[in-house]
Amino acid sequence: MGERITFEGIFDEVFLQRYFSEQAALTILDIAVALFISLLIGLFIYYIYKKCFRGVVYNHSFNVTLVLMTMITSMIIMTISTNIILSLGMVGALSIVRFRTAIKDPLDIMFMFWAISSGIAIGAKIYPAAIMGCLLIGLTVYILSKYKLKGESYLLIVHFTEEADYAVNYHVTRLKHTLKSKTVRKAHTELVVEMNIKDDNTQFIKELSSIDGVIDVSLVSYTGDYAP
Repeated sequence: MGERITFEGIFDEVFLQRYFSEQAALTILDIAVALFISLLIGLFIYYIYKKCFRGVVYNHSFNVTLVLMTMITSMIIMTISTNIILSLGMVGALSIVRFRTAIKDPLDIMFMFWAISSGIAIGAKIYPAAIMGCLLIGLTVYILSKYKLKGESYLLIVHFTEEADYAVNYHVTRLKHTLKSKTVRKAHTELVVEMNIKDDNTQFIKELSSIDGVIDVSLVSYTGDYAP
């Protein structure tokens, strides 16, 4: 049977010297290979994020951050795997880091975790897990982002006067929609509904625009961030 290690024995000086002497065999070649693989995987994540982006405005800076995050994480893991003092110090340093930029899109958070987990796997020299996980996750994200079950979600925004109220409501009720808001002002009324469109069928916009009393009709891509 192998030697039994207790919790107290983990911090035993002999154990630490033996363990980290085995883990400290990092050569320049090992570091170069790890950083190169993390760069390739980071670029793959960069490509998938750019191809699968579904938001309103593409953020190039965030995408570049994903590449650098993969490389930096792998470098951190390689560093702390060779020294127990550095690993404890790194935990303390990272615990006081605060991110000021709020990330609203759940997919952006997923891409961040993907980059970090890939960097951890590479830094720990588990290259097969990093490469296979990267390919499978990338393929899954790409397929799901292109798969459309009920068509694209859009917001239909109509501004109209009181005289067009009946006609606008009649045309809107013919469409499969979800009412988001209706604001009545002295001069006009604003109606906002969520709807799905298949095959880019926007003929109803012309019908609404032709109604007397309709000021304007807008159709915008809906990402869930709209606040009336």
